[in-house]
Amino acid sequence: MSQHIKIWFDPEGDFLEVVFYDRPGYMQETNNDAVMERVDEDGNLLGFSILGVSQLDKATPLIAELTAKAS
Repeated sequence: MSQHIKIWFDPEGDFLEVVFYDRPGYMQETNNDAVMERVDEDGNLLGFSILGVSQLDKATPLIAELTAKAS
């Protein structure tokens, strides 16, 4: 089964967003200050965002734990 995702980058805001499901939701913190997860009212993961993309260390992977339930 295939799934479409939407990836959006705002160079002015230095912000990357990945959306798995285009449904109403809200952002919540993760264990990494640069990463926020988007969840619906039931706690299902809808996507995530990364702040300060251009500031990331290119030699080190960005690691964050997304704790919301998979939809």
